[in-house]
Amino acid sequence: MRDPYTVLGVPKSASEAEVKKAFRRLAKEHHPDRNANDPKAKERFSELNGAYEIVGDPNKRAQFDRGEIGADGKPKFQGFDGFSGARRGGFEGGDPFGGRGGFNPSDVFGDLFGDAMRRGGSAGTRAHPKGQDIEATLTVTLADIATGATKRLKLPTGREVEVGVPRSVVDGKVIRLKGLGHPSPFAGEPGDVLLTMKVAVDPRFTVEGKDLRTRIAVALEDAVLGGPVRVPTLQGEVEMQLPPMTSSGRAFRLRGKGLPGDANHPDGDLFAVTEIVLPASDDDLTALMKRRKG
Repeated sequence: MRDPYTVLGVPKSASEAEVKKAFRRLAKEHHPDRNANDPKAKERFSELNGAYEIVGDPNKRAQFDRGEIGADGKPKFQGFDGFSGARRGGFEGGDPFGGRGGFNPSDVFGDLFGDAMRRGGSAGTRAHPKGQDIEATLTVTLADIATGATKRLKLPTGREVEVGVPRSVVDGKVIRLKGLGHPSPFAGEPGDVLLTMKVAVDPRFTVEGKDLRTRIAVALEDAVLGGPVRVPTLQGEVEMQLPPMTSSGRAFRLRGKGLPGDANHPDGDLFAVTEIVLPASDDDLTALMKRRKG
């Protein structure tokens, strides 16, 4: 074990405030959550923690300076008299090293990392820092949203998980997947996955909130005489009856064929907008129009 003063980079004459300041700075610099790609970060942070447990506690620091405990915090055997003296100093009951009992480096960690040191919500309860969160992106289609599809996602850690597509998804929404992030280097709770949902563009539809809009090509004879036309929806094509003399640009509402709603909003609708398509050439149609124009 290295000398705790050397680990903290402070002289033996350093004040308690100077020791704490040095520890805070080094803890931020070497915390494993901030050095995820450094395999030795956990080892350095553990050494730093052990050093502060001694030098940051006035009683243990005094014992170390007197040579009563070593850099590992364990008492040095000094013969019967020395051992008895240590016992009178507080070996029986409470802290076997003569500490104040209430000292804990996690008090400083709480300042550094906030609620990451707390778990369970009870006052005074401390836990190891939570693992690092992972950011990921999942691309879904409008049809995935409509059908509540399950998508398979490979995380940056290499793990594969199945994600159910929520009905309320919109482009850019972030979903938290609890406990699927990086593990804690100190056996604390694992981090989460912050999953950004990206909705792929569907060239067939324009999204208007929960409603969808699509354009359907209509032949001139169908526009004039009426008849069945095929309309694309997220669940597949459906047949719609077109009334006679339908103009181009007329919108027909197909209720409930838009994006799915939620507890506070009903399912959206699909608006099918007609677009009359003329043939490239049609002698009979041309002759008819000439006679009508007469």
